[in-house]
Amino acid sequence: MSNEFLGRPGVAQITWLREQLRDETIGGVLLLAAAAIALIWANSPWGDSYTTLVDTSVGPAAIGLDLPLSVWAADGLLVVFFFVVGLELKHELTLGSLSKAREAVVPAAAAIGGMVIPAAVFVAVNLSLPEGDLSGWGIPMATDIAFALAVLAVVGRKLPVALRAFLLTLAVVDDLGAITVIAIFYSEKFSLPWFIAAVATYALYWLAQKQRITSPLVYVPLVLLGWYFTHESGVHATIAGVIFGFLTRVRPDPGEKEAPADRLMHLIHPISAGICVPLFAFTAPGVDFRSVGFIDSLTTPVALGILAGLVIGKPLGVIAGAWLTARFTRATLNKDIAWRDVLAIGVLAGIGFTVALLITELAYYEEPGLLDSAKVAVLAASVLAAGLAALALRARTRHYAEIAANEPADDADDVPAPPHEPDSR
Repeated sequence: MSNEFLGRPGVAQITWLREQLRDETIGGVLLLAAAAIALIWANSPWGDSYTTLVDTSVGPAAIGLDLPLSVWAADGLLVVFFFVVGLELKHELTLGSLSKAREAVVPAAAAIGGMVIPAAVFVAVNLSLPEGDLSGWGIPMATDIAFALAVLAVVGRKLPVALRAFLLTLAVVDDLGAITVIAIFYSEKFSLPWFIAAVATYALYWLAQKQRITSPLVYVPLVLLGWYFTHESGVHATIAGVIFGFLTRVRPDPGEKEAPADRLMHLIHPISAGICVPLFAFTAPGVDFRSVGFIDSLTTPVALGILAGLVIGKPLGVIAGAWLTARFTRATLNKDIAWRDVLAIGVLAGIGFTVALLITELAYYEEPGLLDSAKVAVLAASVLAAGLAALALRARTRHYAEIAANEPADDADDVPAPPHEPDSR
């Protein structure tokens, strides 16, 4: 049985998508501004003050939380970002593009290809060159949806909603893959008692959702404890955010205007996109080129592996995963969309900023030289991918405008409510 790939989503899904993408687009502009400020400051005559600031330790030392501001940004603020990722993933799996196996298989395969091939390219480059280092193989796996949407806001305003939905699906699945890689390969000093305590908080959160408890007096302490226990267990603390988001109920009960996930998304998504991610972007990419040569940094095996993985491996993985799976499942491509459009989205997915920088910090925190080199490569690859995607999308501007002119207008007042099925989801 055939099915359509990249068909136009339903009205309810379009409304949800546009809200998420709008917040991410605004966040992407702020992210770029924060990263630019960090780079300018780090390379100014006052660059030492930037380093002093991000390395300043704050927090209660008695419970092991006397951490540098850069670590607070990665382990604390990004938990909010990954909580939103968990909410988006739960929505996609329950109500969205991943909720029906037949419709989900092609975009899921594209996302998996877009993770596996870049990692394989990184490994191949570092195995083939002297002084290669395999520790950062996870760096080119993830897509930065906020940065990508900031590019779309400039060059892809007429991009069909089906392609925007595909990009969001890629980013969500990529983030899930990246956080799984972080949990398994980039966590250290695992402590079983602390991890059991963390799991207990996850279970209590799930039970509170199942019992329809709504008081923040229950959830805020649970989330804070879950984050702390996860942090102390040796598993990276951002994992807690994804788990709590995924355990949040996404279907409204009869009489409920919104499910808890929707209410939390409205409240937290702007905070994540507008505050947490930009602050992380301010603390993470500040490479001081006064002591680190830009060209020298880009010629190391680690940097070349990241560049090749994001700029070449990512689009190849996305298009190969989608095309091969579509052929195998006999899925037909939307008649208004060509495979070159899917490839353009794959190029855009090569913008790997936020999560790529996070994995960079985890992979090379003990090797400052490789750390700076990897950061430079992530920045350069993201800018290069953005430029190449802009060219590919610009070439299709007229075609996208024709599609937009023929698409039906979406009236939010006509959006049907999700089915009222009382359950723990």
